Amino acid sequence: MVSLSLVDSLLIGLYCVAVVSVGFRAAHRRKTGTDDFLLAGRTLTLPMFVATLVSTWYGGILGVGEFSYNFGLSNWVVFGLPYYFFALLFALVLAKRIRATNLYTIPDKLEASYDRKTALLGGVLTFILVTPAAYVLMLGILVQLMVGLDLATSILLSTSLTVCYLYAGGFRSDVWANAFEFVMMFLGFAMILPFAYAQFGGFDFIASHVPPLHLTWHGGNTWQYMTVWFFIALWTLVDPAFHQRCYAAKDGATAQRGILVSILFWFCFDFMTSTAGLYARAALPELEKPLFAYPMLAELTLPTVAKGLFYIGMLATIMSSLSSLMFLSATTIGKDIVGRLRLDTKELTAYAVPEHGAVNRWTKIGLFISSAFAIVLALAIPSVVSIWYTVGTCIIPGLLVPVIAGYFERLRISAPYAFAAMLFGWLTSTVSLIVGMLNTSSGTPEYLFGMEPMYPGLLVSLSIWGAGRMWGRKETA
Repeated sequence: MVSLSLVDSLLIGLYCVAVVSVGFRAAHRRKTGTDDFLLAGRTLTLPMFVATLVSTWYGGILGVGEFSYNFGLSNWVVFGLPYYFFALLFALVLAKRIRATNLYTIPDKLEASYDRKTALLGGVLTFILVTPAAYVLMLGILVQLMVGLDLATSILLSTSLTVCYLYAGGFRSDVWANAFEFVMMFLGFAMILPFAYAQFGGFDFIASHVPPLHLTWHGGNTWQYMTVWFFIALWTLVDPAFHQRCYAAKDGATAQRGILVSILFWFCFDFMTSTAGLYARAALPELEKPLFAYPMLAELTLPTVAKGLFYIGMLATIMSSLSSLMFLSATTIGKDIVGRLRLDTKELTAYAVPEHGAVNRWTKIGLFISSAFAIVLALAIPSVVSIWYTVGTCIIPGLLVPVIAGYFERLRISAPYAFAAMLFGWLTSTVSLIVGMLNTSSGTPEYLFGMEPMYPGLLVSLSIWGAGRMWGRKETA
C-alpha cells in the first residue's frame, strides 16, 4: 500500500465524484432511441472524437509500466510503433468506408457482407476481444494500493463505479467521461517527469543505471517475440472501439482526421510513459513487482498534490478504457448476440435496430454480464500483459480476414468460406496456445512447430480465404 496525504486522498476522491457526475450529466442530455444510446446520435465532433479515442486506446498503463521496467525502450517498439502504423492504415483505408456504411457494430458489417451465422460468431469473438478484464485488473490493483483492500473487493468496487453511469447514459456518458479523463491522464503524467529530472538528472542518469539492453530496440527479447506483438497490433484494424467511434462521428472526414490527430497524442503519451518507466528501473533496480513501477516511482519523487494528480492520471488512463470496453462488450451482448438470437429478424437488421427499447434493455443487462466475465478473467489471469497476449493471439486470427475483406468488394468471399475462415482461424490459434501452455517442460511454453500461436491461426484463415476466392461464389452486401 502506498502513502497518500489527506490532500492527495481528497483530490482522488473529487476526481471519482467528477467522473461519475460528468457521466450522469451526459445521461440527462441523452435522447430516446437506440441510435442515441449506442452511438450518441452519430454527432461526434473532431475534439470529442480525438479525446475519446486517445483515452480509450491507452488504458493499459500499469502493463506499460511493467513492460518498460523489464525491457526498456522496446516498450515503444512493442506498444507504440506497430499501433501507429496500423492506426494510420485504418485512417487512410477504412475510416471513411466504415462511416459510410451507417452501421452500428462489426457484427453488423459481417451480416451485411456475409450472413447472420457469421455475424453471430463474430459477435462472440468480438465480446471476448473487447473484454475489459485487463483494465478491471489494473484498476483493482491501483485501488488496492491506495486504500489497502483485498484485490477482489477492490476490483468489484472500482468496476461498479464505472458501470453506474454507463447504465444511465450509454455511449454519450462514456464519451463525456473520456473527454474529462483525456485531460487528466496527460496532466498526471506531465507531473512526474520534471520531478524525476530534478531529483535524478537526465539521460546520463538513466543510461548509467539501467541494463544496456534496456536502451536497445528489442530489450533482450527474441525477434519472434517482438514480431508477434507487431501482429497483435493488427488488433487495431478489427478493434471495435475504432469502428464504434467511426460509426459515431458526424462524417467520414471527421473520423479520418480524428485518427490522424490521435496518433500524435499517442506518440506524446508514449514518450512520457516510456521515460517514466526507464526512470523507475534506474531509480528502483530491485523492485519486486514491476507492475508497480509507476506508483513506486511516484512514492520516491512526488510531493503532496503532485502525487495526487499523478494517481488521478493513472486512474483516468485506466478508467477511460475500462468504461469504453465495458460498453462495447455490453453492446455486443445486447445487439449482436441476444439481439440476433431473440429479436424479430424483420425488426433487427444490419442497417436498423428497433426503437422499442429491447436493444437498450439487453445492452444494460449486458453491462452486468460483461462485468462478471471481466472480473472472473482478471482474477484467473492476474497479469495485464498475459491477458492482452492471450486474447489478442486467440481472437485476431478469427476476425481479421473476414472483417477487412468485408469492406472491399474485390476481396469478399462467400458466406460459408467467411464463416470457416473465422471459425478455424480462431480455433487453430486457441488450440496451439493451449498445447503450448500445457507443454512447458523447458520452463517456457513450447508451441506447435515452434511457432507463436497467432501465426498458424492467421495462415489457416488466409488459406480458407484463398480457397474461397478461387472456388467460392462471391456474394455482395
